Formats: sequence, structure tokens, C-alpha cells
Amino acid sequence: MAVNDVGAIARAFNASLKGLSHCFRKERAFQQELLLFVPLSVVAIFISSQVWDWVLLTLPLIFILIVEILNTGIEAVVDRVSLDHHELSGLAKDCGSAAVLLSMLPAIMIWATYLFEYFS
Repeated sequence: MAVNDVGAIARAFNASLKGLSHCFRKERAFQQELLLFVPLSVVAIFISSQVWDWVLLTLPLIFILIVEILNTGIEAVVDRVSLDHHELSGLAKDCGSAAVLLSMLPAIMIWATYLFEYFS
């Protein structure tokens, strides 16, 4: 690995941290989802009989956070282009929001199924 590669990796990592930091500090939806992720991840530790159960319960929660970050990026680009209301701008934001909503379905399905089996 060349020195230039290390520098590029470091810059990419710093950009990722900058995006995470922004979402953590400024994005209310991300903060709310993080408030669900942390305790549910801890609960998953205690109800999981195997490490794969914990992975199964935690991965869809991470997926929600990923989609929320992408939605934030879409909203930032749309707002950068124009703050004026435009049908396509609204569509882009609505589609991002729909993606977040749909990303929650696997988490709900997996958690509901797991909890049903756990308490049966």
C-alpha cells in the first residue's frame, strides 16, 4: 500500500466521521433512531442465546441508521440546489423518507418474530 493510499483512506475516514458527527449533533430523526438502537442492542445481548441471534437483531437497526444518513444526504443536496418548493424536490425528500420507513420493516419483523419465539 502506497503512502498516497493511506492518505486517501485517512481522508475518506475523516469525511465519514464528519458525516456521522453531523447526524449525531444536528439530525433529529437520526438522534431518535440512535436512541432506539442503543437500548435495543443492549437488550439483544441479554435475550440472544447465540452471537448470531444478536447479529440478526442488531443488523436491521444499523440498516435504519444507514438509510437515515442517506436520506439526510438527499435532503442536503435538494436544499443546496434550492430552498424554493418544487415538485421534484418534494418527491426526492418523500422518497428518502419512504426509504427510511421501509428500512424499519425488517427490524420490526425480525424483532417481533424473535420476541414471539423468545416468550413462547
